[in-house]
Amino acid sequence: MLAADFANLQRDVELVNNSEADWFHIDVMDGHFVPNISYGMPVIKAIKKHATKPLDVHLMIEKPERYIQEFADVGADIITVHYESTVHLHRTLAQIENAGCKAGVVLNLTTPVSVLEDILPKCFMVLLMSINPGFGGQKFEEMTYAKVKKLRKMANDQGLNTHIEIDGGVSNKNAKQLVEAGADVLVAGSYIFGSDNPTETIAGLKKLVGPT
Repeated sequence: MLAADFANLQRDVELVNNSEADWFHIDVMDGHFVPNISYGMPVIKAIKKHATKPLDVHLMIEKPERYIQEFADVGADIITVHYESTVHLHRTLAQIENAGCKAGVVLNLTTPVSVLEDILPKCFMVLLMSINPGFGGQKFEEMTYAKVKKLRKMANDQGLNTHIEIDGGVSNKNAKQLVEAGADVLVAGSYIFGSDNPTETIAGLKKLVGPT
């Protein structure tokens, strides 16, 4: 939703409601952990008021443990926090679960997936950044494919069905290859809202990757 038209937010929320998209992806940035500021609780509350699909809230903020309950209270269904942003990751994931949300971890572009080996059983989902976080519209980084494969193997080896989400530069040029590598959740912002027909663009992506 970072790429939505915030002067017409309800319209774009309803567009997603009526599309083949499965979730709303909500990027929260604080200007410290990433060099950009996006939006916070009031905007998420407004989106939740009209959304008919789950809210996947991606916290690109320092010390996210300070705000878990607040984001749950305004409507988050899934909350993901950066591995690099919190000292006590296990405790933070427990906070998310205790707040009634599904918990996930995000890895920056150059953080190896190996750091998640011990915490993976606690993760409903792992989000792999395929760009440097902070701004929409960036170019997809090819190194992501190898990371997806490594993470999927790690999950399989542990007998886990962990969702693997990709965020950054996702389009019809890489979606199928990402799914083949092991991803099953794709975030697309600029590619969708920058197209002439967002609803058809979403349908095209869904058709391209097939059932997941």
